[in-house]
Amino acid sequence: MSFWEYVGTYHEKLLFDAWQHAGAVFQCMVVATVTGVLIGVATYRREWAAGLATTTTSALLTVPSLAMIGLLIPVVGLGVAPTVIALTLYGLLPVVRNAVVGLRGVDPLLVDAAKGIGMSRPLRLLRVELPLAWPPILTGIRVSTQMLMGIAAIAAYASGPGLGNEIFRGIASLGSANALNQVLAGALGIVALALLFDAAYVLLGRLTIPRGIRG
Repeated sequence: MSFWEYVGTYHEKLLFDAWQHAGAVFQCMVVATVTGVLIGVATYRREWAAGLATTTTSALLTVPSLAMIGLLIPVVGLGVAPTVIALTLYGLLPVVRNAVVGLRGVDPLLVDAAKGIGMSRPLRLLRVELPLAWPPILTGIRVSTQMLMGIAAIAAYASGPGLGNEIFRGIASLGSANALNQVLAGALGIVALALLFDAAYVLLGRLTIPRGIRG
């Protein structure tokens, strides 16, 4: 059976796995983005706190994905839980780092002007600082998403959802008629999802970042 024949025969299952893969990455990125931005907001004013946040999230990223999931399985079991925890932790670093960089890069004169017209600190953060820091934050989100697309494939090791199941099945049955087709279908599916997500982020940037800030 050729690759395209395999895709045509099993397209429903491949689409289901792709949907689960995309859903897992999207949901984990939402959690990682909210958590990462909150960490950035809480730490960017203090050098030691920002350094601690980036160092900690960097250390998490150095843990091999198989090891991370393997350590989580005895604690939370198999399936979705270790996948969500691992992906969320891996997605933090680019968001935290870019949130800190973006917030520190806001022109102090603009913040002082907002303060001068009576804006409270939370309002200045929401109306002035975060909107101006959004472009680097969005870049961090894009980088995290691309990383998580590949890492999510390892979730199949813990019976997690996604296209990694197709890749692992192919590896486990090397030498069989469809082993290469399974690995190729899973890998190309992940690449296609990564490109679709990145295109969505480009569109989001065009809709949310003023032309003058985009340059």
